[in-house]
Amino acid sequence: MATNAEVSKNEGESAVNLIRRFSKRVQGSGLIQGMRSRRYYSRIKSREVRRKQTLKVIKRREDVQEQIKLGKMEERTTRGPRRR
Repeated sequence: MATNAEVSKNEGESAVNLIRRFSKRVQGSGLIQGMRSRRYYSRIKSREVRRKQTLKVIKRREDVQEQIKLGKMEERTTRGPRRR
């Protein structure tokens, strides 16, 4: 996918104004937004993978709670008001 953003210098126009006009043209074409959306794209995980991860988290929480009850691990304390 090739998108060209072309500007030509007008009479009496400075290089700074030319660059500014070019930048506006590129922004207007949506080229940068499209590239950013493709750059940070992550595939949706399958149902089975999500299920396995959830079961793993639940098991880990149960193990931590058991360790806290046995006195082998201290309960984690928060340092301040909790933010959401």
